Amino acid sequence: MSRAAAILCPDPPHTGDAVNASDDIDLDRIQDAAARIAPHAHVTPVMGSASLDRLAAASLFFKAEHLQRSGAFKFRGACNAVFSLDPAQAAQGVVTQSSGNHGAAIALACRLRGIPATVVVPRNAAAVKLAAIRDFGARIVPCEFDQHDRDRVTARVLAEQGGQLIHPFDDPRVIAGQGTAAFELLHQAAALDAVVAPVSGGGLLSGTLVAVKAINPAIEVFGAEPEGASDAFQSLRQGLRITDMLPNTICDGLRAHLSIRTFGILSRRCDGILLASDAEVRAAMRLIFERMKQVVEPSGAVALAAVLRERERFAGRRVGILLSGGNLDLSGVFPQAPHADEDAAFA
Repeated sequence: MSRAAAILCPDPPHTGDAVNASDDIDLDRIQDAAARIAPHAHVTPVMGSASLDRLAAASLFFKAEHLQRSGAFKFRGACNAVFSLDPAQAAQGVVTQSSGNHGAAIALACRLRGIPATVVVPRNAAAVKLAAIRDFGARIVPCEFDQHDRDRVTARVLAEQGGQLIHPFDDPRVIAGQGTAAFELLHQAAALDAVVAPVSGGGLLSGTLVAVKAINPAIEVFGAEPEGASDAFQSLRQGLRITDMLPNTICDGLRAHLSIRTFGILSRRCDGILLASDAEVRAAMRLIFERMKQVVEPSGAVALAAVLRERERFAGRRVGILLSGGNLDLSGVFPQAPHADEDAAFA
């Protein structure tokens, strides 16, 4: 087995975690989500770069989700979930937890629907993402960075104020919404051989797998993950969810672990998880900046980093790459116009 990819056997691992939790998500739900979010979400472009094609020895098709509303693919799932609520549910408001992008997406979707949103955010979240959540009108509640404290604080908020919980990835409405990105990609770029998407909690990759495999099962679908947060890679290799790994990566949007639901989807459908080091992610970000003139965050560049690392695997092939987000803190580049500090964001 390559150190950079776990290629899965067709049969799922025999574990209690690999349940049939994906059975409520299919192409029909993704198409319904596409129709529901159409009045609100962008159909993002697919971009190319001749110089990056030469570097990868492949034809690369970049789905530009960093140009989505709120700056990331997360708006798709958040929008679908928020606009799926019936009037009585919506009146209760929405509660979620997020390291940044999902929180901003929920805040924007709730603002569009005219309902309140509360976001539980770890104290080490990027300032640019905190500012977006605040600017879209959500209430921010701080927590520690570990998943257990996120869950604890989220449960406390729900008990104290009520509301509809929309989980950042363990929610069929969210997964269906995220699947609309790949659904669009396959209609924008013909005859793809493979699609590569970042993986953290697995919502984007799960939706991508459901959409792509339903439309054309011959297309390979890979997840891309930083070495310093390789819980999905380890989970699929070992056949059980790894939930105690402490992430150490610049990819701040890829520090969650798989849920039972997303682990089940990945176990049955994913063709492998590819890894990239933080140095490779930085190099991929620079290439995207220099060759494509696009701003992407580290989590958004990990798929390109993994494809370049696995050059022999993808050589001569047509590969779709999801650039998942572009919410990069540029205060170091533009110090004269800093974002509000973290204490102000939590106010």
